Amino acid sequence: MNFFESQDRARKQTLLLVLFFSLAVISLVVLTNLLVMFLFGYIDSQNFNTAAPQLNFNWQVFLSVGAVVVAVILLGSLYKISSLSKGGDAVAEMLGGKRIVDGSGDLDQQKVLNVVEEMAIASGAPVPPVYLLDEEGINAFAAGFSPSDAVIGVTRGCIQQLNRAQLQGVIAHEFSHILNGDMRLNIRLIGILHGILIIGLIGYFLLRSASYSRYSRSSRNNGGGAILGLGLGLVVIGFTGTFFGNLIKAAVSRQREYLADASAVQFTRNNMGIANALKRIGGSAAGSRIENPAGAQISHALFAEGVSGFFSSLFATHPPLDKRIRQLDPDWDGNYNVSAAETPAGNAKTAAPESSQGVAAGMVSGFAAGGVQKNTAQLAEDHIARTGQVNAEVLQQAQSLLENIPPQLRHSIHEPHGARAAIYFLLLDDKENIRQAQLQYLQSESDDGVFEALRKLIQETTQIDRTHRLPLIDMSLPALRQLSAQQYQRFRNNVRKLIDIDKRINLFEWSLQKILFHRLDAVFIKIPAQRIKYKSLHQVATACSLLLSMLIYAGKEKKIDEENVMQQAQKELGDINVQLLPVTEISLPALNQALDTLNQLTPLLKPQLLKACVICIRSDDNFSAVEAELFRAIADTLDCPMPPVLL
Repeated sequence: MNFFESQDRARKQTLLLVLFFSLAVISLVVLTNLLVMFLFGYIDSQNFNTAAPQLNFNWQVFLSVGAVVVAVILLGSLYKISSLSKGGDAVAEMLGGKRIVDGSGDLDQQKVLNVVEEMAIASGAPVPPVYLLDEEGINAFAAGFSPSDAVIGVTRGCIQQLNRAQLQGVIAHEFSHILNGDMRLNIRLIGILHGILIIGLIGYFLLRSASYSRYSRSSRNNGGGAILGLGLGLVVIGFTGTFFGNLIKAAVSRQREYLADASAVQFTRNNMGIANALKRIGGSAAGSRIENPAGAQISHALFAEGVSGFFSSLFATHPPLDKRIRQLDPDWDGNYNVSAAETPAGNAKTAAPESSQGVAAGMVSGFAAGGVQKNTAQLAEDHIARTGQVNAEVLQQAQSLLENIPPQLRHSIHEPHGARAAIYFLLLDDKENIRQAQLQYLQSESDDGVFEALRKLIQETTQIDRTHRLPLIDMSLPALRQLSAQQYQRFRNNVRKLIDIDKRINLFEWSLQKILFHRLDAVFIKIPAQRIKYKSLHQVATACSLLLSMLIYAGKEKKIDEENVMQQAQKELGDINVQLLPVTEISLPALNQALDTLNQLTPLLKPQLLKACVICIRSDDNFSAVEAELFRAIADTLDCPMPPVLL
């Protein structure tokens, strides 16, 4: 599944949702006006017993009622979306979820944390916090406005009844929703349905008010019957709006579930993992039910159908269980009884290692694929094709990498003090005098307990392998998201100060702060998502020139023909007017501004830009660890999750 096409499709689905919402609002406006005019036009001002009662249509009344209805729906929707502004955390808390901070005392919780971390590292996405729902049903969800504020939620039944391969299939399914831009649409659906529901709630309030006052003479003389009728009518209209809203939710969600199932197979190379997870749901007494009343609001974002009731097949947000299973396991015999201890390997076709077109071709290490050395442009093509994707080899590499991180470091990074200490540790300079200045600063400026955690980390860990640096940044994010706004601002200032102490900034330091602040600022500062502003690379030629020039100059191990490299990159960009800028015109503030500009490109143009970046980096036939970190920071800033480079 192409990441960039998925992002573009998600944006188009949002526009379709706006269209459906507009049609629903128009319908509610018309129905409410008919109700008001019927009650107050016929009953109060006309003799209803006449043979042909006439209604005095009044456009002013129609527009006034319409304005009130629209305002009520929009305010209701905006209120709900605002209440979910914390992103995925708010959705998880709405369902009664409890964050899993450290699963070392519970094997099931540790299992799900490990699977989520492996999937995030392998996909290049930030590691999301994991919430546990105290539910017996087997279910899960991903929620958030973007990968930066996303969370994964799993039920207790999910982690207790599924083995590792099955759980990995479920988590891969949810990661596809994170990577493909489905989550923002899901939260907007929650808000829209709440706005429509408000109409019914107002009707219920009017019914109660009218019933309390129906014995009052003044109420009877002042249209109490009409108010009672209005309340009853609004309740019916509210249910009608909810009916159509649920139809919209079902229509938007069903096809996406098939796509997410397919992505899970693509990520894990094991069709039987997710297939057997679905079979376990069919064979479980609790199924995939969510008992929490708020489950109905988030039903479209769940791994499997979470609610049941009247018209369940009409309102189903997921395809039937048996159809999903047969899509994954065509030879299924209809038996739902699958042992939780079973570890299926999948069929040979799906589980086999990827060919040179997959893993080997995805490597950007300069090794020959299938005995044929690929040129730089082809290597760039292959690598960018893996954006937002996971494959079995990278997933296995991520698992091995995480296992090799020092245990004390991996354990401490799951809580806020240890996470801050780990980031500070990554920034400590090799030169003793600068290192001491950094430590002296942190001793006075870091929050209580953080410096002590750093000092313990220094004693226990002599050095961090370069291949561990990016994963550690990603793994720190869930814990860092638990900071208060004041704590985060202090942490942010400290990171900048540690980098500034030696009066210079290297590529790793720039990459670290770029990744870290891009992800966390979206949570704490609530920076709005970048809107698409540029639909042509010609519009951003200046920003492209600055970025590509920096990559041509940075980190090269041997002399290259710089002008020729820029010409190759220019060809990849469609021969737009890019120029190799002098080193003196390149600065970090200018680079930051250029990346902010480039992030406003339409998703379908970003792969061309990233391919041009790879061409510039690989121009000396080398892709070092530092360059990999630099490339990851650039891709991250462009909201393109980049899997690790296989060096």
